[in-house]
Amino acid sequence: MTAGLVTVAYIGASILFILSLGGLSNQETARRGNVYGIVGMAIAVAATVFAVNIGDYTVLVAAVVIGAAIGILVASRVAMTQMPQLVAILHSFVGLAAVLVGIASYVDPRAAFLGVEKTIHEVEIFLGVFIGAITFTGSVIAFGKLQGSISGRPLLLPARHALNLVGIVVCLWLGYEFLGAADHGAGVIPLLVMTAIAFAIGAHLVMAIGGADMPVVVSMLNSYSGWAAAATGFMLSNDLLIVVGALVGSSGAILSYIMCRAMNRHFLGVILGGFGVAGGTAAAAAEGKVVATTVEETAAMLLDARNVIIVPGYGMAVAQAQQAVSEVTSFLRAAGVNVRFGIHPVAGRLPGHMNVLLAESKVPYDIVFEMDELNDDFPDTDVALVIGANDIVNPGAQEDPESPIAGMPVLEVWKAQTAVVLKRSMATGYAGVDNPLFHKENTRMLFGDAKDSVDEVLRTLKK
Repeated sequence: MTAGLVTVAYIGASILFILSLGGLSNQETARRGNVYGIVGMAIAVAATVFAVNIGDYTVLVAAVVIGAAIGILVASRVAMTQMPQLVAILHSFVGLAAVLVGIASYVDPRAAFLGVEKTIHEVEIFLGVFIGAITFTGSVIAFGKLQGSISGRPLLLPARHALNLVGIVVCLWLGYEFLGAADHGAGVIPLLVMTAIAFAIGAHLVMAIGGADMPVVVSMLNSYSGWAAAATGFMLSNDLLIVVGALVGSSGAILSYIMCRAMNRHFLGVILGGFGVAGGTAAAAAEGKVVATTVEETAAMLLDARNVIIVPGYGMAVAQAQQAVSEVTSFLRAAGVNVRFGIHPVAGRLPGHMNVLLAESKVPYDIVFEMDELNDDFPDTDVALVIGANDIVNPGAQEDPESPIAGMPVLEVWKAQTAVVLKRSMATGYAGVDNPLFHKENTRMLFGDAKDSVDEVLRTLKK
């Protein structure tokens, strides 16, 4: 393939990637956005493969087939509740690829850079390996925390900030030694030592971040993987990889900012903080009495209501109750009830997690709203139905200035005439913060598995 055709293919793929991002910004165009991304990636891979005549493509074809088979197998088996873990582990692959490509690019005997070009190339290698190493181990730890194989509690070592700072300073010194090395043999040692230190920094950074901040961490690692890819593009002089890396890096950074605003957190506070522990401990006693309700009472309240707002959370995803929720919604709407969904930006453990689950279960796009779009409507709402959500409906964020989540924007379900909370127990949420909502006079608790409870409510409604 000629250089001109490769350039045209790369431009076309870049345009498709931009269109893909635009499509993914809206539920109604998300499917089209996915198609744009798939076509763009197919063009990019084909152009890259045929850009250089390597003669025998046997090894390359075998690698592509094996990789595609693994990807299809994993994607077909991963449940929607495991998507955050899948995203995190995929980020780790990008980081590891940047590390391996960087080291291989440095030791490549065919490299013939001299003078300033050599210095620039080595800076690209060093930065790419550094960012990639942090992304790799950070993503592996994030995967472990989301999977539950690593505790969601933050690991707060003594003088942890000083440890990170010392690690970065040592890496800077190693970079100076790396750039000043007289030959490749002398430069490999500082490069490998820096890689090991960056691995440790990445693991330590994410280990110190608590469970409540994991949605931001996933988004942050997405950004890191993009910048690692961009650095790899500079190493390989691949314009498309630079463009794609910049798109992923910048969009991930913007999303991280949006997520931090939604949690009333500062980005540096997330990285250096440690807020949030694993849920599961019993909530402490609070003012007010916990009032349990029944399936029959819940069904009667929903059927008598004029306006209902459903607030889904990660508990709905774990119970796989989204299809049952969709059926209840269809029944109520057919009965003349105005049903809408309120989605918090950090509901679940991945940005947009709840939107995807609802779309998968055929909930109409036009009744799914972001928090800011309907928070003012709760006073006019007859029933606010909270399904598996906890921290995102915690009134302590507004009422208790001493709360760890004070100032965090939340869905004000307690302002509805009645708030019905579907929950297994009185345990705290993923942030480990007690929820005064459960003790309010207009709150009713429907205990049990979310799917079983919603199924029973649907059967009662149909009677």
